[in-house]
Amino acid sequence: MPKLSAYEKEREANIARNRALLEQLELKQAVESLGFPAKQAPPKTKAKPVQSTKKAKEKQEEAPRRQSARLRNTAAFDPNESPSKKRKREAEEQERFAKEAEERIEAQEREFLAKRPRHNDLDLVELTDEGVEVAQLSTELQAITQTAHPKRLGDADAFVYEEDEKDKAEVEQLRQKLQGMKVVARAKVTENRVYSAAYHPDPTKDLIFFGDKHGQLGIWDARAPPDEDGNENESDPDTKENGKYWRLQVHWPATSKSSISSVKLDPIDSHTVYTSAYDCSIRALSFTTGISREIFTNDDTLISSIDVVPNGREMWISDAAGGVTHLDLREDKSKGKWYQLSEQKIGCVSVNPTRTNFLLTASNSREMRIWDTRKLESMVLDLSLEESATEFDSEVVTKYRESKEGAGFLRSEWRHDKSVSSAYWDPRGRSIVSTSYDDSIRLWDVHTSAFKSSKAFPSSRPFARVSHNCQTGRWLTVLRAQWNPNPDVYPHFTIANMNHSLDIISCKGERIARLSDPSKITAVQAVTCSHPSIVERAATGNASGRCVLWAPADE
Repeated sequence: MPKLSAYEKEREANIARNRALLEQLELKQAVESLGFPAKQAPPKTKAKPVQSTKKAKEKQEEAPRRQSARLRNTAAFDPNESPSKKRKREAEEQERFAKEAEERIEAQEREFLAKRPRHNDLDLVELTDEGVEVAQLSTELQAITQTAHPKRLGDADAFVYEEDEKDKAEVEQLRQKLQGMKVVARAKVTENRVYSAAYHPDPTKDLIFFGDKHGQLGIWDARAPPDEDGNENESDPDTKENGKYWRLQVHWPATSKSSISSVKLDPIDSHTVYTSAYDCSIRALSFTTGISREIFTNDDTLISSIDVVPNGREMWISDAAGGVTHLDLREDKSKGKWYQLSEQKIGCVSVNPTRTNFLLTASNSREMRIWDTRKLESMVLDLSLEESATEFDSEVVTKYRESKEGAGFLRSEWRHDKSVSSAYWDPRGRSIVSTSYDDSIRLWDVHTSAFKSSKAFPSSRPFARVSHNCQTGRWLTVLRAQWNPNPDVYPHFTIANMNHSLDIISCKGERIARLSDPSKITAVQAVTCSHPSIVERAATGNASGRCVLWAPADE
């Protein structure tokens, strides 16, 4: 053994001394004797998101790896096989290779077709995942059809007062009802970000339809008793889901190319739900038959918004090319007429409910406009166009608008500081609310006499402008102010607040209530809607597909 130097001896001694010292020390007792406080566990999160009770899809089995013929037949290869056996083996291998190639081609074709939009009629079985109880959903939809719930329209002169005190009294009465609303139900209704919503008018239940980013329509019966299926989260009230919900893949493919931009119910009986999506199609799901059929398609233009005329026979469609399409639902979808009313995307279209010939559009060109659609009917004759024409570009529309015959076609317009994300008529067909990326909510009140004249409205200036943060960014759905469709109450609308609350504002621009619950909500409730019959009801949805029902806590 080589002799150690003085340095190495000292080093070995230090190591031995330190090892002995560490073995003798009792660190835990020493810390306690010095009186240091024990390390505390991190505080629990204030709000726990509800966890979906739906079972996750099972992972698909991986396809077997491809191997060369030499590796596959190494074990069975016989170097002494006869020529006849060799020829037979090679023939079998060629047949197997041909069959495998054919299967690969068929799989590629199926994969290609799976990424294309579906234009055929689809039943509930085709719309739902395997394992979903279709019979229960069918029974639920059939129960709705037992009673018709037509869309109720307001009176244009209702809630119009000369004295401000009466307006204040109406607002105060409404505030007493709405400010007591709480979070009474939560559920992860859709798998992805909520883009649109509609509240069914049935007064006996809270049935809400949510459209998500990947073409999925979530149907939520928020107050229904949950199924007794041994829910894992049932013991934890913070993560428990409420009610029952079903997910229907009405638009395809299940990607962001199929985001549902609008959800509308049939205004005649509410037995059909219409959905428009970025896959350039509009589908109608009938509760009576359980069949989803395509009623309109556009090959290459993204559909941004739809609205159904109260007579239930007509629909107006806005798109990313700056156009609107008038569709008669009684005719073939190919007969829809397209008019380019803007050079940029029209993100929102709204039909006046009491004077259906007045159409409201909001576009990325920063303009909100009101059009008299009666002029469109005579445009073909006035410009001597072909009667069979179905598309009219901006050049044709502008030429007609500036002509003598087209006077009164554009009734009013107002330019915002930035893009107009939405603009809607209220149930009376009198007030207008718009939202814009300039962080403002604007309100208009159109006098009844202005509709009776054939000239442009005397004033287009909004009477109120409310500051509101509308900078949703890339990961949140655009904020839209949605009127409460109930015509029996003082006009008011709901809009999400970036501070995770729900704002309720009157038609005069006065805030009625701000609903929030930090213990249950920690995300922006970007999409909102209200019950058409019950005042104290509102529903919201966020970017993860989780939805909330707001109602009085004691009901």
